[in-house]
Amino acid sequence: MIPESTKRPVGNTLFVAVLILFALPFAYYALARGMALNDPGEQALSRLFHGGAALSNIAVYGHMIAGGLITALAPLQLSRVLRQRAALLHRILGYVLVSAAVLTSLGGLMYIALQGTIGGPVMSTGFALYGILMLLAAVQTVRYARLRHPLHRLWAERLVILALASWLYRVHYGVWEILTGGLGSRDDFSGPFDVIQVFAFYLPYLALHGWLWRRRGLR
Repeated sequence: MIPESTKRPVGNTLFVAVLILFALPFAYYALARGMALNDPGEQALSRLFHGGAALSNIAVYGHMIAGGLITALAPLQLSRVLRQRAALLHRILGYVLVSAAVLTSLGGLMYIALQGTIGGPVMSTGFALYGILMLLAAVQTVRYARLRHPLHRLWAERLVILALASWLYRVHYGVWEILTGGLGSRDDFSGPFDVIQVFAFYLPYLALHGWLWRRRGLR
């Protein structure tokens, strides 16, 4: 029998390990693609690259690099072992995560403002809201950490959810493709599934987290 006092840390460690295992390939892809800004092949094939638009190109490829970083780091902040036994490392990684999240959100928002998105106004709205919420969560996480306020944990967990949401967006598409063959999705992201997706990859998870938070009775 596993002592009750150790069950939770073991379960938490396994959960974090599995999350890292699944999220790392996307993190690597995002980092590698972000660093391919000057690659002629990337410039020729990418729908995100725009010739003569240096600012928007730097914004979106910087967004990918920072986004890959937060995808890799976010699961670590959920580790009880790290938080309890390596508090300094937890704080350092937290500030790195927050800084990268700010860069991710600002890069994405700048690109949307300058170029819009492939899916048009609806996608631009959904992604812009996502960026704004990530920026808010990053600011609030630091604010409450410095105050040593219990709400730090609430906002930190929200930030982790948002940091992983870009990966979840791809997971949704992968699962949907397997289950339905891509029903309701189009190349220009204008299909009904695409329209739902621009909000569904983060809002339901934030809502579920809020419900669980209230059930835990933490304030």
